[in-house]
Formats: sequence, structure tokens, C-alpha cells
Amino acid sequence: MDPVHSLHSLRDVKPTPYWLDDPGRPEANSALIGDVRCDLLVVGGGYSGLWTALIAKERDPARDVVLLEGKEIGWAASGRNGGFCAASLTHGLGNGLERWPNELARLEELGAQNLQAIEDAVTKYGLDCDWERTGELDVATEPYQVEELKELAELAAQFGDGGVFLDADQVRAEVDSPTYLGAFWDKDGVAMVNPAKLAWGLKRACQDAGVRIFEHTPATDLAESGTGMAVRTPYGRVLARRVALGTNVFPSLVKRIRPYTVPVYDYALMTEPLSPEQLDAIGWKGRQGIGDSANQFHYYRLSADNRILWGGYDAVYHYGGRVSSEYDQRPATYRTLAGHFFQTFPQLEGLRFTHAWGGAIDTCTRFSAFFDTAHDGKVALAAGYTGLGVGATRFGAEVMLDLLAGERTERTALEMVRRKPLPFPPEPVRWAGIEITKWSLDRADRNSGRRNLWLRTMDRLGLGFDS
Repeated sequence: MDPVHSLHSLRDVKPTPYWLDDPGRPEANSALIGDVRCDLLVVGGGYSGLWTALIAKERDPARDVVLLEGKEIGWAASGRNGGFCAASLTHGLGNGLERWPNELARLEELGAQNLQAIEDAVTKYGLDCDWERTGELDVATEPYQVEELKELAELAAQFGDGGVFLDADQVRAEVDSPTYLGAFWDKDGVAMVNPAKLAWGLKRACQDAGVRIFEHTPATDLAESGTGMAVRTPYGRVLARRVALGTNVFPSLVKRIRPYTVPVYDYALMTEPLSPEQLDAIGWKGRQGIGDSANQFHYYRLSADNRILWGGYDAVYHYGGRVSSEYDQRPATYRTLAGHFFQTFPQLEGLRFTHAWGGAIDTCTRFSAFFDTAHDGKVALAAGYTGLGVGATRFGAEVMLDLLAGERTERTALEMVRRKPLPFPPEPVRWAGIEITKWSLDRADRNSGRRNLWLRTMDRLGLGFDS
């Protein structure tokens, strides 16, 4: 399809996240007014905070738990992501092997257990979130990527992960794109989910368990108060024995943590529902999630009503690391994504996109979550999920609760938990480094994956990544 035709596919696009554009979206709870006391205060109403609050009540139903959300439950990353819920806690086997080779086998097991625990919670709490344990296809669209995926299949076999390598004919029998040259199929380690419905379902489960949730209540200050903590809000204050911070991409109330994450904006499109004939044209009967193997990669999947969510490629950092709603829309990226979509599926010419949106991802230099405590262990935090928070935030919630309990558990003994990543440098070095890295990754994609001196140096410093 030529560029003009792909642009026409955007003519009726609605600039709002598809998942949040739902008539079933629950009404927001009232804001906090005055002072309240509790055993545990959770700050942040995305997955990180919701899982923390729910698991805290599971561990001790008598514990008094309060959750604060600055806007509405699930409105940020938790309600506008691609809906891939992965078992990996380490941003993939390669990243995990590079950083925690001695722990990787156990981290893989813990990740698989965590994904199963999410699936069990979907059943236990009746979470109506379109959960589908269909796995994921990592597809090769360039010849050099085929060998990389064969190596990934061999690595996965070493760690007992269920997955197979598919050649071009085999992958095209699963999903038919002329761009596919091969694939690695992780059959069990990824589920598809409606991310907003998952957040809203967790809100209901938390409230049913007795969690008090206040929305439109940003936490503005954190300070010690007697033997506990005090968190100020615009119209009140929470006095809590312990505090868990699940604010992720937003500036942490523990200010020394702020240099460890940067907000990177990611964008997605959603098509209109495919007709039976259009579905037949591409196959996709297994309904797997799909991602390609480039550094600047695309991720895509089918929704419950057979739309295609198509996202990724551009990752945009704004100087100074601001998080702002003005960055949620980027037509230049939508033009690029639309063009790439029809290169991948030319048989879908004429399909239109109905929704276009973006949002910020909390990225850290090791591309997977890190943890910390503050105020003599009365405050715990988790951040830096780098795009894998749909699944890994539940594990992070368990870690935060372990840390707040002062317990040495298998989780808190992990090197991944005990050590933090390197912080990002201050501006303008931060912005320049990110821009050079993006330019270098684009060159690698256009040069058979060969990494230049900058990327090789970042690799040696433990700052390199390939997706």
C-alpha cells in the first residue's frame, strides 16, 4: 500500500486509548477529605498499587489498607498498554542471562509461578478481562534475526521454557505475513488481557476485600510521623504504619530514586473489527501475541472483538523527563505505524484504524524492575518495569510487602531485589545519551543487527539492550 492509502486508514481515528473508551468504565471514587489512619498506605492505582493492596489483604484480612490514586484507577500505563501479560521478570532470557546468570533459572520459575498466580486470581475474583493464555510469537523479518531466534529457542530449552522455533512456512501457517522469515513461539509464557478491565476488576476485588480507595487524590509529600509515616494530599492526610509506593513512571516521593527512571513514550493504533474474510486472509487462529525481533520493534495482537492492536517502533524521550498529557498524541508516529502495518499485512488494505494513543513507560538502565526501602524500612517501592509491568507488577507487590514486613524471603534474597540499576546521568547528558542510543539502534536495524561502538560500549557497561 502506498503512503497516501495508509494515511487514509487514519482519517476517522479517535485520539484516545481504546481500552479506556469503554461504556463499562467504573465511576471514580471520591477524593480523600481530612485525615485517615491505616496500617498500610498504597500510593498509586495502577497494577503495582492494586496488586499490593489486594495481596496485603490476602496475607492479613484484618490489615487496614488505604490506596490513593492521583487521577482514576488504571488511567495511565495500566489502562493503555498492549495487553501482553508475560511471565518474564527480567525483560527476556537474554537480558536476564546477562545480568543474573546464577539466578536466572529460579527467576524463570518465579516468573512462571507469578503468571499462573495472576491467572488464578482472574478465576478466583471473577475478573472479566478477556484473559487468553495464547503465548507469543517473536517473528524474524530480516535474515540475521532467524539465527538469533534459533539461539533463543536453544536458550529457552536450557531453562525448561516451553517454546519452539518455526521456519518461514510454519510461522506463516500460524499468521500469514509476507514479511515473516521465522519465529520463536513461546507457547505458555504470555497471556493476552484487556488491560483496563484487569485494572477495574482488581479495583473491585480490593474494595470487596475491604481496601479503602480514594481517587483524584495525588500524594504530594511523604514524611515521618511518630513511629509511622504521613502522606499529604490536596485535601487531607494519611497517617500510616507502612507505605508502599507504586507510582512507577511518575516522580517518586522518595526523591533520591528519581534519577533511576526516565519516562519513554510509546504509541499504539487499534483497527476496526476484522471481518471473517479478513481474518481468513491472515490466519491467526491461535490468537498469539506477536512482536518482531528488531531493536525498534512492533508488538501486536487481536482483541476479544477481533481488532488488531498495533504498537511500538518509536520510543520517544522528552528533554527533562517530563510526563505530560500533551505527549499522549503523536501523529508522526501514527503515520509511521500505519505504513508498517500495511507492509506487514498487505491483504488487509482498506482496513481503518479507530483509536490512536500513547503513554509513558518507566524505563531503567537494566530494563526490569528494581526495589528499595526508605525511612528505616517503613517505606518500600518498586519501579522500572520497562514495558513488562502487566505481569511483573504482581511479583513486585510481593517483594514490597516482604520488605515492609522486614522479612528475609526467597524474593528479598535475590540479587535482582538487593541491587539497584545504575542511575541515568543528569541533563543534558541524559538526553544526548538516549538520542545517540536510539540513532545507533536504528542503524543496527538497517545493518543486519551489527552494533556500533556506542552500543558495544553500553553493553560492556551493562546499559545495552536490543529491544
